[in-house]
Amino acid sequence: MQQHEVRAPYGTKRSRKRVGRGDGSGHGSYSGRGIKGQKSRSGSSRRPGFVGGQLSLAKALPMVRGFTNIFRREYNVVNLERLAKFSPNTEVTLKLMVEEGFVKSLKKPVKVLGRGDLKVSLVVEANKFSGSARNKIEAAGGSVREVG
Repeated sequence: MQQHEVRAPYGTKRSRKRVGRGDGSGHGSYSGRGIKGQKSRSGSSRRPGFVGGQLSLAKALPMVRGFTNIFRREYNVVNLERLAKFSPNTEVTLKLMVEEGFVKSLKKPVKVLGRGDLKVSLVVEANKFSGSARNKIEAAGGSVREVG
């Protein structure tokens, strides 16, 4: 095969549609625009997002969907009432929480919340603590350790 014999495969080169060139062309008279109406007129174009007399979607959406914080961090939550079952001076680590079934996995960080009372002193390790949880643990004689 020579360079001058190379041809494009059949069907890859298609001539553009020439409208308004007579009825014999198949695209004459109305030229594919139908009869009457806004889109049949010459120079017809509408801005992006135009929905024809209805409140545009861009204006309506904020009222519909509310607000989603894209920086939200999800935590595994453990309450103090669950930690109360441990014996005094136990070191409650993240691994121990998973073994006891307080947390399913450590893919999300763990946060300890202050619901319930704590009578025993514990050393509690977690990624984050609420203020009330921290106060209750320390009031019971325990300590808090935040893990990065």
